[in-house]
Amino acid sequence: MDRAALAAFLRTRREALQPADIGLPTGARRRTQGLRREEVASLAAMSTDYYTRLEQERGPQPSEQMLAALARALRLTTPERDYLFQVAGRNAPSSVSVTAHVAPALMRVLDRLDDTPALILSSLGEILVQNRMSRALMGDLTVYTGHARSEVYRWFTDPEQRKLYPPDDHARQSRAMVANLRAAYGQMGPKSRAGELAALLSKESAEFAELWERQEVAKRFVDHKVLMHPELGAIEVDCQALFTEDQSQALLVLTAAPRTEGYEKLQLLGVLGNERFEVSN
Repeated sequence: MDRAALAAFLRTRREALQPADIGLPTGARRRTQGLRREEVASLAAMSTDYYTRLEQERGPQPSEQMLAALARALRLTTPERDYLFQVAGRNAPSSVSVTAHVAPALMRVLDRLDDTPALILSSLGEILVQNRMSRALMGDLTVYTGHARSEVYRWFTDPEQRKLYPPDDHARQSRAMVANLRAAYGQMGPKSRAGELAALLSKESAEFAELWERQEVAKRFVDHKVLMHPELGAIEVDCQALFTEDQSQALLVLTAAPRTEGYEKLQLLGVLGNERFEVSN
């Protein structure tokens, strides 16, 4: 681990990133060049003290998870991410693997989406980043670990996950998820994490096994869908997907046409955030 190189790289990348780059107001009295240390720490979900010690060449060797979080917080490109891993004494993630590193181009778009639900996910259905509206609508989907990080795995193994969609849409959603995993399987190969997920789900879910045998392949996201919110009920939204060039990640944006019931419910969701209504008797 090259502490000096790591500290210098973190500091220069932090100073080069402007508040507007991550959707923060600049502020008239702002004195810090670039982002503040506490802002980077917050974006990376770590303590300010931990991040400060890294910049001061005093911190412990960061884990791969910490480095991935820092790369995402600092909006690093793939070469910059790899350099961060290398100076920290870690192996850079393989270019053909699915990692938690989010494509900077997608992050720049997500940073500017605050008034409608949006999220970034991997080709395995791993939710990498959500904005506040997405969390208010769907809950925090970034907290899962292991195989459960993949929404495909959760869909076929945890009945609670299906409550987000009306029962009439479950069959269509199942087909879409299996077709998406089949596309990732073709790109990544049978010995990849996509192959591991497919093999595991084929044993654990008869429904998955049957759909997997159909050999349907697609990067499929329904253009118009209905999502179920615990308090607001059914919300009709349009779904738009923006893919990275290698198709490994997608930014999903959920909107509703103005003057529709879905639009009004999203407006209310934006005001309430993650709060829950109290049902009056």
